[in-house]
Amino acid sequence: MGGLMTAAHADKVHDALLSDRAARSALVASWQRSSNLHRLEPADRRPPQRLTDAEFRRARQRIEPLVAAAQPSLDRLYLAVGGVGCCVLLADRDGVPVERRGAGGDDRTFREWGLWTGTIWSEDSEGTNGIGTCLVEQRALTIHRDQHFFSRNTLLSCTTAPIYDHEGNLAAALDVSSCRADLTEGFVNLISVAVGDAARRIEAENFRAAFPQARIMLAPAEERITGALIAVDRNDLVIGATRAARQVLGLTEESFAKPLVASDLVESSAGFGAEAFADAERAVLQRALIRAEGNVSAAAHVLGISRATLHRKLARFAISRTH
Repeated sequence: MGGLMTAAHADKVHDALLSDRAARSALVASWQRSSNLHRLEPADRRPPQRLTDAEFRRARQRIEPLVAAAQPSLDRLYLAVGGVGCCVLLADRDGVPVERRGAGGDDRTFREWGLWTGTIWSEDSEGTNGIGTCLVEQRALTIHRDQHFFSRNTLLSCTTAPIYDHEGNLAAALDVSSCRADLTEGFVNLISVAVGDAARRIEAENFRAAFPQARIMLAPAEERITGALIAVDRNDLVIGATRAARQVLGLTEESFAKPLVASDLVESSAGFGAEAFADAERAVLQRALIRAEGNVSAAAHVLGISRATLHRKLARFAISRTH
């Protein structure tokens, strides 16, 4: 029976590759990359490749700060999906899981399937799959059962979202995988939402950790876009922005080559939530003054800015000192 299913899936993939569907289907385009670019065969039964212990240690060390920032979000995501036979994987940009959450009772099964740290899930190694294809296409997606390229992976359902580092570069992928046959489309959709939310939380925590001395503020936008954060130093200069913020504000690496004043950024973003951005900054200043009982020097110290900068901001927002 297994051999017949393998042959049937391989025939399905080959038929799609001979058609013109790659131009209309992202899935078939991935199958085409797997076959034509990476020279893979859907009926190949070889198990996934694994890194050596030394290679794995180096891979994990390369993204250790992000792994550390991800811990709370990985725990929360696993609490949401672990009870229904899913495991959670955090993979690096090469498609290698470096952190994992799963039930002990499922460990043997998931290890046999390669849903384990150190396994290589890049698209050039495993063909179309959640982690590898997400990293290639840089978008959230689900590869469900027979959408996988290899026949041996067609019992898996994998939902994955990309994660970007504090400079807006692709850094990792967050995946929830299951080999249960009774996963409904509705539940897969819920997993997709949970994975996307967790990925944005990881990005935000990693961003805050990268700029520990800065004020982290929501970037001005037409809508409150999750994860659109900027880091502002004590001189009111923007020193960092998440990928979402860079997209909203049109920022590039060249934008950071010269001083970028946060207030100027707000003014240049008029009509894109600048008022909300200013309101948020005003509220931060007012809270600091209240807690410092009107002492400008103490409030400036708490905010991590100079006394002169605080005076300038108070004047701009017409904030009176509290007594």
